[in-house]
Amino acid sequence: MQRHIDDTQQLDSKTRRKLEDQRRMQFRRAIEERLEARRLDQEIDDYPDLIALNYLASARSARRSARPVG
Repeated sequence: MQRHIDDTQQLDSKTRRKLEDQRRMQFRRAIEERLEARRLDQEIDDYPDLIALNYLASARSARRSARPVG
């Protein structure tokens, strides 16, 4: 069984801090994206009829734009 080796201990403090900040920001962005997705899902769940209408409208417009001209 292999153990995870932390390479940050071999780096200088400035580089290590930069890498830690990058990981922290990735984690923060992931949390923010997840919260935004949950908020949008809750808003959409309030109007299930609109989801069907928007889907049908987009499908109709896609069919119209796909027709050959002439």
